[in-house]
Amino acid sequence: MLKGINPLLNADVLQALRAMGHGDDLIIADTNFPSDSVAKQTVFGKLLRIDAPAAEVVKAVLSLYPLDSFVNDAAARMEIVGKPNEIPPVQKEVQQEIDAAEGKPWPMISIERYAFYERAKKAYCVIQTGERRFYGCFAFRKGVIPPDAE
Repeated sequence: MLKGINPLLNADVLQALRAMGHGDDLIIADTNFPSDSVAKQTVFGKLLRIDAPAAEVVKAVLSLYPLDSFVNDAAARMEIVGKPNEIPPVQKEVQQEIDAAEGKPWPMISIERYAFYERAKKAYCVIQTGERRFYGCFAFRKGVIPPDAE
């Protein structure tokens, strides 16, 4: 345990988050996502796990991980097949965590299922959660942390 770091963030996840740079994508996926096979195609090359609900994982990650403010797709969700505008409860919960972490509304864009798979394959890494509800899959593009003011 470390002070100030959410205990859900294990050593492997912390290593990956620290290694990522501006513009790298992080995928946070539910239990049904083909996480292992997709993770093998990412930069990191292996699957990371946090066995907790998606919103709890997102809250933990965003406590350390800045979102990219230079693009409009820094936070994305997998859209429901045939219902792209429907927002299920798991996605509403994650949206609340994003807004809380950023201190303002930060709407997610929606990505069609197969387009989401393609974005995931190009990501830096994949964290599979213990989320069992469908469409608990998200992409987050890493931003920057500015220098301290002098």
